[in-house]
Amino acid sequence: MSTEAGPDALAALDLELDVVSLTEQLCNVESVSRHEQHLADLVHDVLLAQPHLRVERSGNAMVARTELGRDERVVVAGHLDTVPVAGNLPVRRDDEFLHGVGTSDMKGGVAVALLMAAHVPEPVRDVTYVFYDCEEIEAEANGLRRIAEEHPEVLACDFAILMESSDAEIEAGCQGTLRVEVTVPGQAAHSARAWRGENAVHRAGELLQRLADFEPRRPVVDGLEYHEGLNAVLIEGGTATNVIPPSCTLTVNYRFAPDRSEAEALAFVQDFFAGYDVRLTDTSPGARPGLDRPAVAAFAEAIGGAVRPKYGWTDVARFSTLGIPAVNYGPGDASFAHRADERVPIAALRRCERAMRSWLTGEDR
Repeated sequence: MSTEAGPDALAALDLELDVVSLTEQLCNVESVSRHEQHLADLVHDVLLAQPHLRVERSGNAMVARTELGRDERVVVAGHLDTVPVAGNLPVRRDDEFLHGVGTSDMKGGVAVALLMAAHVPEPVRDVTYVFYDCEEIEAEANGLRRIAEEHPEVLACDFAILMESSDAEIEAGCQGTLRVEVTVPGQAAHSARAWRGENAVHRAGELLQRLADFEPRRPVVDGLEYHEGLNAVLIEGGTATNVIPPSCTLTVNYRFAPDRSEAEALAFVQDFFAGYDVRLTDTSPGARPGLDRPAVAAFAEAIGGAVRPKYGWTDVARFSTLGIPAVNYGPGDASFAHRADERVPIAALRRCERAMRSWLTGEDR
């Protein structure tokens, strides 16, 4: 898999293209996580060409701002990276969809944001556009995280929109996520004399049954119902095919509603696995929907349609930790993200572009 810009690499993005063709162009610039530099360079160049924007760069992340002195400022953000290519580049186009890696997650949203940045020079609210790297991998590498920690003032705003896949409808807030490793002890023995040991893999069956019997909470938060999940996602145990396993480790992922803090979520998981060694390996907070905040309510009214809870974690949580209400709004069906048959509806790309242009210009759709 090539991740470097070769001699035939795209020389420049064309922001005179329609949103479908621009999405296709963006997707065909391969940008698997940690290998976004060529695409980041292209985005940086077209942003610098816009005289109404002030542009700053942090590694492979860009921030571009209008400075019109409006009463309200919003952040419009999207990540440039994708999961690894799975035989789904170059992009394929038919009458209904663009097919290929990044079409849904989330270069369609990036295309919409770039067109707004270039072609809406005097929006009715000031806009900070953020295009960033490494969203699809560990949190420590995330470009938006880096900006939020090193330069939080850059993200200061009244409201933020993450252009993640939401089928061109608003998905508010997001679930938190944590992962733990639960270790089940045993006693090694030769498998020919199994009764002299204690099989940790067999003992793990009791924990697996607990998880199978788990009844997820479905709390209502700010008027939206979230659906939690607690699942074993990895299991590891054993040392050799003739040895009774002396230990077994389950990796468990808890997707928790945004009415719980990270500490509360961890306490719940520790209590659920009481009596076993539980080690936290990864955690990110959820984000409340914030539908009671005026900026969120105004955006929802302008866009129209139903407002749904976000099942899953997105970078809206980073804005939430800064006290900024944020929603997910972008083309594409999130259920197709990370799949070999990833796709985005052409109609959703156009609908999302029209809605964002209308909201930023204050004109009726």
